[in-house]
Amino acid sequence: MGEVLTWVISFLILITLVGLIVYQLISLADLEFDYINPYDSASRINSVVLPEFILQGVLCVFYLVTGHWFMALLCVPYLYYNFNLYSKRHHLIDVTEIFNLLDWEKKKRLFKLAYIILTLFLTIFWLIYSTLDDYED
Repeated sequence: MGEVLTWVISFLILITLVGLIVYQLISLADLEFDYINPYDSASRINSVVLPEFILQGVLCVFYLVTGHWFMALLCVPYLYYNFNLYSKRHHLIDVTEIFNLLDWEKKKRLFKLAYIILTLFLTIFWLIYSTLDDYED
């Protein structure tokens, strides 16, 4: 039962990460189609960037603590990328440069979304596997 709980918690964290990244993509799309001004778009995105980084770090540490080494290793490149962005102070969007970097910011978030969805599918697989394994015992 503990294994299933681990995967459920992981699933919830990953769904939250997907929601944060989709929110950022929607804000960038609204900016691209001129539904929102650059200041509002940048402030919306910048308000959820740090929680996204923290949640990803918590997920990686959670995998390490629970002994899921493969999933922890899968999270390390994304965590390292986030750490580099934060340490170089490139994690926040600049209001004055947002139109110049709009395509790059969208591609970056689409890549993050694909990476998180891959991790989400693996988590769903292990959740189902753990549930069926507990059911057999």
